[in-house]
Amino acid sequence: MTTSSTGGATMPPGPRLPRPLQAILLAKYRHRWLPRLQRRYGDTFSLRPAVGGDMVVITDPDQVSRLFTGSPEVFHAGEGNAVLRPLVGAESVLMLDEERHLRMRRMLLPAFGSTAIKGYHGMFAEIAEDEVARWRPDRPFGLYDRMEELTMEVILRVVFGVSDEARLAPLRGLMKKLARAGLLEMIGWSVPALERFGPWRRYRRTQDAVDQLLYAEIADRRAAPDTPERRDVLSRMMIASENGGGLSDVELRDQLITLVMAGFDTTSAALAWTFHELAHRPAQLARAREAAARDDDKYLEAVVKETLRLRPVLPQLGRRLTGPATVGDRVLPAGVSVIAAMTLIHTSPRHHDAPADFRPERFLGTAPATGSWIPFGGGVRRCPGATFATLESITVLKAALLRYDLHPEHDRPETARIRNVMLVPSRGTRVVVRPRG
Repeated sequence: MTTSSTGGATMPPGPRLPRPLQAILLAKYRHRWLPRLQRRYGDTFSLRPAVGGDMVVITDPDQVSRLFTGSPEVFHAGEGNAVLRPLVGAESVLMLDEERHLRMRRMLLPAFGSTAIKGYHGMFAEIAEDEVARWRPDRPFGLYDRMEELTMEVILRVVFGVSDEARLAPLRGLMKKLARAGLLEMIGWSVPALERFGPWRRYRRTQDAVDQLLYAEIADRRAAPDTPERRDVLSRMMIASENGGGLSDVELRDQLITLVMAGFDTTSAALAWTFHELAHRPAQLARAREAAARDDDKYLEAVVKETLRLRPVLPQLGRRLTGPATVGDRVLPAGVSVIAAMTLIHTSPRHHDAPADFRPERFLGTAPATGSWIPFGGGVRRCPGATFATLESITVLKAALLRYDLHPEHDRPETARIRNVMLVPSRGTRVVVRPRG
């Protein structure tokens, strides 16, 4: 993709449905609607929803690669995430573009580098063992709920670095309420006047209470003499500096909320899908259990990656154009959002052999073609917590598979449903576990 100063900007074909209807279909049924549009209009098509502005959907990995490596002055990801600004804050790394984004990314990376990740592993293992020990054998339960409990504990103890139960308890409850924002709350973010009423007022109060606790934690951490020696993410972010300057309290707050939304919701859903796929596939489950017993993290990592291919939690990623740009054979105008449809890219038979099959082996020894596997994005916007989330998932898988045999409550696999901007298991990954002999 290239930038262009020429006129003649044109949009690819797309549905002529009313804009409000397109917005509803995109918000609630995108995982069913977009495949139909691809079959009708081809690999590139346009949408005109009432919310979010005009969009061009792309499904070709080459175009996706160029989208991720296009000029950051023209291809803005922060503007494309604008709907999240009332939640994560204006200084969130998700909201920033160009040099401000690069600076924030540089400040965050030490907390997610290889040395830091190794330091988190012990805490991951402790939290995972504590969680799976609570599971009640021979009684059906929803693993998605349990993964939410686990990933929230990781956020509070590994990311925030809170160990005092007196502080953990209020944070735990409030953070869950904050992270479980749905379509109703998102409407309120777009219409601030609604904050005076009903559910939007309650959500605003939750945000205020969370902010009060976070700023208190930040103040205490700044005053603590042992902060430079601590291994949690907040402490590492706090001591990071560039040109003699560190992150402000507001910047720290916004990154913490961002990490909650990115590390709680998405990781818990991804883990739920991983257990779902293994529970419904005895052969792959047996091999994953053998890998866990051998400490074969490479195979377990392949299981996680294959789940993210077949069951992407986030169905799309995008950039908003600040000026005209060439996408494929068209020049698109400024203001258009270019969307990489992950659900279509990951299941394309042109880019993945037998795409409907669950084959972790496809990630052993070879990497997928550039732009054909994008659960963590790409380019300078690639998720800095990708390795963190992957190691967390491997550790949880290992703890569960070594302790239990896993069975689905029902033989029929669960379908995906939309929860806020994510695709999650429709019944919450209902399973039965039995202790291994």
